[in-house]
Amino acid sequence: MKKIVMIIGVTTALLVMFSCGGSKKLPSVQTGAIEVAVPLSGKEYNSDKDYFRASQNGKSPDLATAKKIALQNAKTELAGNIQTIVKAVTENYTNQRTVSDKQEFENKFEENARAVVNQTINDVKVIGEKTFKEADGKITYYIAIEMSKSAVVNDVADRISKDAKLQLDFDKHQFMKIFDEEMQKFENQ
Repeated sequence: MKKIVMIIGVTTALLVMFSCGGSKKLPSVQTGAIEVAVPLSGKEYNSDKDYFRASQNGKSPDLATAKKIALQNAKTELAGNIQTIVKAVTENYTNQRTVSDKQEFENKFEENARAVVNQTINDVKVIGEKTFKEADGKITYYIAIEMSKSAVVNDVADRISKDAKLQLDFDKHQFMKIFDEEMQKFENQ
């Protein structure tokens, strides 16, 4: 029995001695990945407190088609960002206002806001564009666009002012305040 205890003790001591050799650095794994610089993607092309912005690209053998694809993709992204903010503003605004039929007000408000976004998304400004001819002969066109926050707010307010029932419960100053807060959150994402 003493032999078994002694063998277990010696084995344990040897394991502890050899396993405490400290940490060993593992060789770093190279993935072969190369960082790609995406045109029109810096901070100046991100949405901020004053502008909604979007950058996209399009690829085609034809330059005109590549431009159309890029512009449509950018407008789709821009509209999605605007609708996200307008929805958040609408929810926060209706929760802070005392409105007789909150649900109806919110639905009509969102409907008007969506119509404004669809109508005004065509009124965007191009802030950057780059064209590349690829090795396969195709053209890749990059575009960055922006739309003023104030244009969106003014268009929403104008549209609401044309709806007598909505106008009774609409406070543009309060709406602007909430819109500014949501834009700040959006910029910080």
